[in-house]
Amino acid sequence: MSNLKSQLHEKDRHIRTAQFFAILFFIVILVLSFVIYTFPSRLNVHVPPDMRAGSQRPWWEVPTSNVYAFAYQIFQQLNRWNVNGEEDYEKNIAALKPFLTPNCEAFLQQDYKDRLRHNELRDRTRGVYEIVGRGFSEDKVTIYSKDSWGVNLDLSVDEYFQDEPVKRVFTRFPISIIRMDIDSQKNPWGLGFNCYTSIPQRLEGVENTKGNK
Repeated sequence: MSNLKSQLHEKDRHIRTAQFFAILFFIVILVLSFVIYTFPSRLNVHVPPDMRAGSQRPWWEVPTSNVYAFAYQIFQQLNRWNVNGEEDYEKNIAALKPFLTPNCEAFLQQDYKDRLRHNELRDRTRGVYEIVGRGFSEDKVTIYSKDSWGVNLDLSVDEYFQDEPVKRVFTRFPISIIRMDIDSQKNPWGLGFNCYTSIPQRLEGVENTKGNK
């Protein structure tokens, strides 16, 4: 009788062990199914703009042309004051927050306060444009690592005070860009604008024309 009870207990133990592993495997399968289902929607693949020759690259690699395009687009939007720099500049910083690194956002907020204090924003309009012939090229982007780049933007800065032109300067803006995969809904680029790597430099001997971009 004792031997029979022992065998029954052993059988029950095997059943409980099998049930435990069956539940464990079921949970693992559910987790893997969820990962497989959601992964394609969260995978950020950067594709170069010209695909005529095809493209073979690791999915995490960001083409330098995309890095340049991101830097130019964010910088241009920051400096587009259509009506009044006193309001437009602050609104631009807030609107572009998902694309800015925390350090860059703090720098821009301080820059806004400094310009406001020196009366450099009221009734001012501004735009920045690529200088003809000085758009994207491979030497405009420096790769520091797979997650960090430096971009030189050669731009014309046009500024007006109450519709009167007060400034047109040609400047090289050295911009820092980093990988910043935080919120793909708000920042589909997966990149962060990290402000300047060094002091902007005025360009000499540049033709007085605007880019078309």
